[in-house]
Amino acid sequence: MTDERAWQTRYRHPTPWAVDLPPMSMPDMFTASTARHADRAMIDFLGRHYSYAEVADGARRVAAGLAAMGYGKGDRIGLFLPNVPHYVAAYYGALLLGATVVNFSPLYTVHELVHQVEDSGTRALFTISASALLPTALKVLDKSRLERLIVGSVAGALPPAKSLLYRLFKGKEVARRPDDARVTAFSALIANDGQFSAPAIDPVGDVALIQYTGGTTGAPKGAMLTHANLSANARQVVSLDPHRGDTDRIIGALPLFHVFANTCVLNRTVLNGGEMVLLPRFEAGQVLGAITRTKATALPGVPTMYQALLDHPKFAATDFSSLRVCISGGAPLPAELRDKWSAATGARLVEGYGLSESSGVLTCNPYEGAQHPGTIGQPVPATRLRLVDKEDPAKPVAAGEPGEIVARGPQVMAGYWNRPEAVADAFVTLDGEAWLRTGDVGVIDEDGFVAVVDRLKDMISVGGFKVFPSQIEEILYHHPAIKEALVVGVPDPYRGEAPRAFVTLNAAAGEGDGAGEGVPDGATLLAWLNPKLGKHERVDAVVVRAALPKTMIGKLSRKDLLAEIRAEAG
Repeated sequence: MTDERAWQTRYRHPTPWAVDLPPMSMPDMFTASTARHADRAMIDFLGRHYSYAEVADGARRVAAGLAAMGYGKGDRIGLFLPNVPHYVAAYYGALLLGATVVNFSPLYTVHELVHQVEDSGTRALFTISASALLPTALKVLDKSRLERLIVGSVAGALPPAKSLLYRLFKGKEVARRPDDARVTAFSALIANDGQFSAPAIDPVGDVALIQYTGGTTGAPKGAMLTHANLSANARQVVSLDPHRGDTDRIIGALPLFHVFANTCVLNRTVLNGGEMVLLPRFEAGQVLGAITRTKATALPGVPTMYQALLDHPKFAATDFSSLRVCISGGAPLPAELRDKWSAATGARLVEGYGLSESSGVLTCNPYEGAQHPGTIGQPVPATRLRLVDKEDPAKPVAAGEPGEIVARGPQVMAGYWNRPEAVADAFVTLDGEAWLRTGDVGVIDEDGFVAVVDRLKDMISVGGFKVFPSQIEEILYHHPAIKEALVVGVPDPYRGEAPRAFVTLNAAAGEGDGAGEGVPDGATLLAWLNPKLGKHERVDAVVVRAALPKTMIGKLSRKDLLAEIRAEAG
């Protein structure tokens, strides 16, 4: 395999690879940056600005409010929030208190949320009074051991004029906060002087964030990211930017609950003293307007976001002159999309790579200078990558052959929450050191640029979200008409990949199957299945077949099904 020392002499990032990243707690990182940049704007939320000093005060008040409720170091505090200022204050407030933040996706169903609340032992959950979130959170409160909801108001975070319009015209999007002793208004939580007893934090040993690995599985795994993991990855990402001392204004359209945004929008920007232009959710027209209005310098996103922006009617009228770099992650970036975006905007679009287990980022293409098309770039500083045998990860890969990518660095997780057996599978010991297995197969060229060529894992990447076929298959088997089921990822021009279900039916299909009279067809099964899935998990079709491919021992073969699909497509 490629000699690490050889490519390190051809390192393209502006910071040397062998940079020193001593362990740092997230409160230390946050308080140092907010003190240094007190008068700067940290957040632009639809035109309302929050300074570093204001956000620091809000975070301290969150910490004090939580402490007054009896929460403290080590308690799990959940965030079930879109990109709103409440998220930033709650995130850093919980960390200041020494609590562990647990991110929950607004895409999750009640069942999924209950499972992860129970698994993590989350005691309090932050959300907002949006009709898309609060009713779900209230159901979770009733169905789990969750103790308290803390509910914020979007209108209260907006500029005065927009706040009034929101109240007048968006009433249907607002859910009423119930009169329940278990439910506390965010405004009541922070009605204090911000004084609390800050605990001592061990950056290496204390868990700052439990980040559940993509989508839903039968047994979701919570990656335990320590304070040292998160602060290291923030410093690694900041070090990639040759203009890090200049104006830094980043579009925050990626969801902050996702590890990509947690590092590349939130922690990285706070560390750098930059400004986050937060948007509650991705809407192409709103993003384009924000780029022009704020003169943004950076735009991180997943490939589907860039395609949606290119396709939007407002694209041609958008002023992209301030953009220096756009970072793509979460899914493979098609070369045609990269070239089209850069030609149309004048902004460089670079591809990076990482996992929840690595705090977000392992590699990235350089922001300036020559790229290696088709690669995910070089390792970020202080990060080591190797290739190991696909069948036996304890063995090095044969010379010139692709192998499973394994990683080691200060951003690599401490393990999985309550899942010691999963930790054993996630790491391999090489030369006495633990290396994280990525499940991706790649090659590394002589300059240290990495290309992903295959996946060991079955997961499907849907617009940056990871979807596990086994979970969808499990639901399909609940339908009495279905005999066998396989779910695979198929190419999708917008989302990168889309899940597609292939099934065979029982001989007695249609008799009492609850799907109407007669044998259910693909459309009927699709209508039955998708409402039971999260939005990112929904399949594009259910295909009924007479038979599904099997291995010699009779096991359904996903590999052979994919081969059949490719052959049928020509």
